[in-house]
Parts: sequence; structure tokens; C-alpha cells
Amino acid sequence: MFSQIGIVSAVNSKLVEDTIQEVIQTINTTAAAVLIDDRIRAVNLDGEFNVCPLKTLPETCDLIISIGGDGTLLQCAKLIFPNQVALLGVNLGRLGFLADLSAKNVNKDLTAIIQGDCAMEKRVVLGCEVIRDEKIINTCDGLNDIIVQKWNSARLITLNTYVDGKFLHSQRGDGLIVATPTGSTAYAMSGGGPILDPRIDALALVPICPHTLTNRPIVVPDSSAIEIRVATERNDQSRVTCDGNSVQEVMQGDKIRIFRHQVSINLAHPAKHDHYATLRAKLNWALDP
Repeated sequence: MFSQIGIVSAVNSKLVEDTIQEVIQTINTTAAAVLIDDRIRAVNLDGEFNVCPLKTLPETCDLIISIGGDGTLLQCAKLIFPNQVALLGVNLGRLGFLADLSAKNVNKDLTAIIQGDCAMEKRVVLGCEVIRDEKIINTCDGLNDIIVQKWNSARLITLNTYVDGKFLHSQRGDGLIVATPTGSTAYAMSGGGPILDPRIDALALVPICPHTLTNRPIVVPDSSAIEIRVATERNDQSRVTCDGNSVQEVMQGDKIRIFRHQVSINLAHPAKHDHYATLRAKLNWALDP
């Protein structure tokens, strides 16, 4: 199913190095070619592979394997978007909602995936435009979430939110999270938001520590055009972040427009992948029957 496979990782431990080595050896038993992120050239690796600049991997590969945690996979998602490259995560982090291939089962599960015995899943990507004086001053894309939040201040910020041009609410608090189903198990979940099934075409708008306790999370169609207007009187207090990365400091009067991209991220999972089983295991809801 896959003929050119790229490996991306930030090497920072012996476990990561050993996993990269096992992935290379596993791919070498198939007909697929291996290309590795040029940041890991210093590692002593055996097997057949070529070293490529990180930015060129999405142009030459049909599958990218992220070795690390969900943070590494999010970096890979940013790297490959909007190329239609499949993305697979080997989990060496903590929770691993996205990077769900266990390092213990790499040989067996990865071989099956390369041969086509896998589950492919499309995940929504959000686009964001920061507008000042009716001009776009910055843009970003997010697989997890787009967030407008306070910055460098203990004071609350004021945000006015519109959905499809209709006024939703004015909120004073620490900020607002706009999360995809993928991001519903990240910051949005910590903020009290709902967990969305990845198959649902919806977004969660989750207030961060709202001063008015009746400001509750709300779920809207992912076809909605969301606009957040900064109404805070003081500047240098608010910022837009995208998948945890700071994008733009915003000022009073700025508008943040958020929308769904037509192109999705393609996640590859083992054929036995079960989203609910992942939730049970990661959130300690119950033991499997």
C-alpha cells in the first residue's frame, strides 16, 4: 500500500533511537523504501535508508511515521499539510491519543499497515486568519485547536464571538478554545469541554476560566464560520495560538476568523484500532471486558 516511507523524530533518548532502528528494520523486510529526517543523521543506524531534508519528505513519501508523542505527530501534521500523505504515530510519549501504535508492537503492526491491513481516518484541519484594520496580518492551520487567550497578564480579556455572522456571546475570562474532534481530547478537555467522536462533523467552542459561569462549552457544525473579536481595552494581553504554538499577538479591534479546510489529514491506524478503547485506556474509564 505504501512504497516511500519517511521517518520523523526528535532524537532525545535511547528508547527513541532503538525504536527508529526497529522501524527501519521492519520496513526493510517489505518492498518499501525508507527515507529519514535529516535531523537524525547522527544516530548510528543499520539498514537500508536515505537521508532527506525534513521539508522535502511530504513531496516524496506516501506515508510519514512520527516517532515520539502526540506533540511530534502534530509537528508532522503541520509539515505534511496540505499534501495528501498518510500519517502514522508510534507512541513514546504519555497519553498518545493520536500516536497510537505501540512501540512494543512495531514489527507486527507496522508490517501489516505497510501491506494495506490498516484503518485510514480523515481528521479535520482548521484554518485561521488574524485580521487588523480589515487586512490579514497572519494565518495558521491547526489539527487540534485554535485558541485566543490572555498573555503576560493576570487580567481577564474580553472576547465577542460570532458564528456564521450571528452574535453568540461576549465573554470575559482567560480565553476561548476552538477545537476539532481531534483536539477535543487536548486542552479543550482540560477546560471542561466535550469529547467529540472523530466521525462527527463538529467543532467545540470551550471558554477558558470564564468569569460568568453560565458561559459553557458549545458544539457547532464544522461548516460554521467562526469570528472572535478582541474587545479587551488594553493591548499586549492577548495572543492566538495554534496547536500549542504562538502565532500572533492581538490587539483591541482585531478579528480572528476560523474555518474548516476542505483538505483533511489522513491518519493511519492498525486495523484493530478502536477509538473508544483508546479513550478507556488513556483516561482510565474501565478495564476492557
